[in-house]
Order: sequence, then structure tokens, then C-alpha cells
Amino acid sequence: MTSLRKNNLIFIFCACAMLFSNVAAATELNIYSHRQPFLIDPFLKAFTEKTGIKTNVLYSTKGLAQRLKAEGENSPADVILTVDIGRLYIYQDLGLLSQVQSDILQSNIPAHLRSTDNTWFGLSKRARIVVTSKGRVAVGDIKNIEDLADPKWEGRICVRPGSHVYNRALMASMIASHGAEAAEQWAEGLVANLARRPQGNDRAQVKAVYEGQCDVAIINNYYFGKLKYSEDENQRQWAQALHLVFPNQGADERGAHVNISGGGIAKHSKNKEAAQALLEFLTEPVAQQLYGAINFEYPVNPNVPASDELQSWGAFKEDKLPILKIAQLSREAQKIIDRVGW
Repeated sequence: MTSLRKNNLIFIFCACAMLFSNVAAATELNIYSHRQPFLIDPFLKAFTEKTGIKTNVLYSTKGLAQRLKAEGENSPADVILTVDIGRLYIYQDLGLLSQVQSDILQSNIPAHLRSTDNTWFGLSKRARIVVTSKGRVAVGDIKNIEDLADPKWEGRICVRPGSHVYNRALMASMIASHGAEAAEQWAEGLVANLARRPQGNDRAQVKAVYEGQCDVAIINNYYFGKLKYSEDENQRQWAQALHLVFPNQGADERGAHVNISGGGIAKHSKNKEAAQALLEFLTEPVAQQLYGAINFEYPVNPNVPASDELQSWGAFKEDKLPILKIAQLSREAQKIIDRVGW
């Protein structure tokens, strides 16, 4: 980590102590998290420093919604934190979240990034972007995500499996934008242009571009930041070999597809006031800046600018499609993914 980034983080942490004077009555909060501990620990530390409320985190990549449902009224969970609208929608669909009436959350989170019934809330944004080889793809050759179906890219694209939540959400956004038939045609074209069988995670796609296995890949934007500032010199070299393309940025275009990290309050939480305080804190400037400084994610709060690092990557206009629509189209998106062999 560079000294500049370290100084920025120190400044942000110090600012936490100056915010807010009200401390919720609870002394502890129990959090069920799909997000890895190292990604949320700095936020929770800042919250504890501000309020004195200790946080306990149960982390798992899967099964937490089923666990919460099985626990029922005896569940110790207060807050749910996760990534991807599809996962948040599962909690909502199972009736596991409480409605939250908060002027702060209403003000800090645009309507298209929160539920209509106030049960879940987007806390940060991540863009699904295209990366290209600096040496083998000219700047401007790809402008829109639709371009990836052009036969000129045959044998030149790498991407992780379509069934992963990131790509399923992208597929859902294509259905919302173009209709199911046109979206399936695009998916067929994309698959026809793949350089190899879909495999690995987003980092693996970047490595494949660096090694010359392909010239183009689809990744979440924050992976570029993690590679650029990695302690592994090899990964830093992968990042240096890339051009970033934020697709669909033209004046008449819809903007890049975004997904969210988000959260809600467990239905049977015994500490709902403190749980609401945590969600509100995560939408305030201090936490929103941390999302950019630590995770390279974009703030949901429209009054908080993206970090200098994120702004240096280029213009970013987001698709304002209501994020709930992505979840609602997820099943249809998966059917298309299966049919085209992505």
C-alpha cells in the first residue's frame, strides 16, 4: 500500500471520532455477513469507535439466509451484510428482514439502489466493466458491452462462468435493456467469441489477458484496484497491462451495469435501534469514503464523490435501472446462460 493511500486511510479513521453524538443503547451487534471479514472490519472498527457498540461477525459465503430462517425468533442476528442484489432479494423474499423507517437512509441512498418496502439498502456500487490488453487492443475499439458479441472478437474474450452472480446480474441487465430475445442473441455472440471455456474468478481473467490467452475480459471494477495495489508484484504487472473500458458511457447510452453491496436489519433483531444506526453510518461520508479507499467501490451517497483513485480511472456513468429489477430477472437470465452454454 502506498504512503498516500495509508495517509488517506488514517485521515478517514480519525474523522470517525468527530462524527455523531448519539450512541444507541445496545452494547453489541451481531452481524451475519457474506462479505469477507477483511473487507468490512475497517468499517466496523470505525462504527465502534464512534458509538462504543461492539460488533460480532459470523461470516459465510453461503447458507446464512437458510440459517437465519431456521433460527426464527431465536436468531441472534441483528444486521445482514452481503454483496449482489440477488442475495439481498433472497432475504427479502423469505421475509427475513425488517422494514426500516429512516430519513437518513432515504436521503443518502437513491431510490433505484434500495428496496421499495425499505427492507434492504445498497451501501456501495461496483461496476461490471471491460478490460483490454494495452498492446493488442486499441483504445476505443470497444465502447459498449454489446460490442463483445461482434465477430471481430472471435477467440479473444475471457470471462468467468455465466452462472456466477456477477455475470447473471449482467445478463439480467441485458434482458431489462433489450428484451429476452435480443439479450440471448448477445449472449450467443459473446460465447462464440470466447478464447477458452469460462473458468476462474475475475482475477484469473486479468491474468489470462496479461499472459496472452485472450485480449478482452469482463471484471468488476474493484478487482483492478486490488491488483494495482497488490503486495504481489506479478499482480501489479497484470494491472499495468490493461486498459479499462467503462461501457455504455455515450450521451445516448444507459451507462455501465452496476451491482451493489448492501444490507438490512434481521426481522427478529433484539437491537434494531443500534442496527439502524449501523446502516445509517455506512451511508455517511466517512464510511462511503472508506468503500473507495479500501475496496475501490463507488459510493451510493450522491453527495460523496468517488475517491481520487477511482476518478483517475475515467468517466463513470451508471445504469439507473432499479437494482431490484436485476433480482427479478435473475431466473430468466440463468435460463439464457444455460441455453447458450456460458
